Amino acid sequence: MDAAVRELSYSQAIQEAMAIALESDPRVFLMGEDIGVYGGAFQVTGDLVERFGTERVIDMPISELGGAGVAVGAAMTGMRPIFEFQFSDFATLAMEQIVNQAAKMRFMLGGEVSVPVVMRFPAGSGTGAAAQHSQSLEAWLAHVPGLKVIQPATPHDAKGLLLAALADPDPVMIFEHKLLYKMKGVVPEGHYTVPIGKAEVRKAGRDATIVATSIMVHKALDAAAQLMGEGIDVEVIDLRTIRPLDRETVIGSVKKTTRLLCVYEAVKTLGIGAEISAMVAESEAFDYLDAPIMRLGGAESPIPYNPDLEKSAVPQVPDIVAGIRKLVEGRR
Repeated sequence: MDAAVRELSYSQAIQEAMAIALESDPRVFLMGEDIGVYGGAFQVTGDLVERFGTERVIDMPISELGGAGVAVGAAMTGMRPIFEFQFSDFATLAMEQIVNQAAKMRFMLGGEVSVPVVMRFPAGSGTGAAAQHSQSLEAWLAHVPGLKVIQPATPHDAKGLLLAALADPDPVMIFEHKLLYKMKGVVPEGHYTVPIGKAEVRKAGRDATIVATSIMVHKALDAAAQLMGEGIDVEVIDLRTIRPLDRETVIGSVKKTTRLLCVYEAVKTLGIGAEISAMVAESEAFDYLDAPIMRLGGAESPIPYNPDLEKSAVPQVPDIVAGIRKLVEGRR
């Protein structure tokens, strides 16, 4: 493998992006609970405090509202803060600063002020952390004008999207699935960006489209590989960004395959799949559909602590396979 292109874990890719930003831009600094000496709840910041010091990697008190407020204020003065929530669930404690301040300040001040803050949210189930530490709340923030919301599914995108977020003049919310932190993939050296608002076709296909986010992209790819053995050729789209949405890629795929399954871990009701479904139904792709649009999301329940129940509360590969089979019934 080329020395300039190596395999890194998802967490290593994020750490490398933050190190590049800290080295290249004196305005960048990190904030969060236990991100210093401890290295972060999921060890993502690692040794960055040793490399850049406590003035650039700042351990914050246990107050998400206060920390988010400091980050928003710093961004308004021209700094480039990266604020890490220990768990995405704790965004609930900082909604005032995220929704009423960060998202609206440019609008409230007539475009004279921007808020270039990046907030990172370890999210999702699968770690046995129970209902208050396992939620997928990205749709909450995607509902708010003024925020950009991204969900990297690969180490390559985790680094490139974070660097893109740091160059953005507006607040960017990054949801990182906790089960992806150890996943490895090819990551180029140096600085590069992945465009915010652009989806990626992870697998081309002809019979049905799966639009997925975060860890569900990998489950969708596993399902697509299994279905290929049955003669069903599935296209898999990784949204990467859920606000703004890449309408062109999704609509184009549905027009080609004529069937759509939306897969996401968050609770099904009012999740991102509902927005994707409505977008397609309101578009020219509606006339191409050969089956009703399907959504496959999380159960209408808090995430259970019991491992078997926890797994059953979110979509798994067999569920995706079954959904596609139902979509393509009678196609021949």
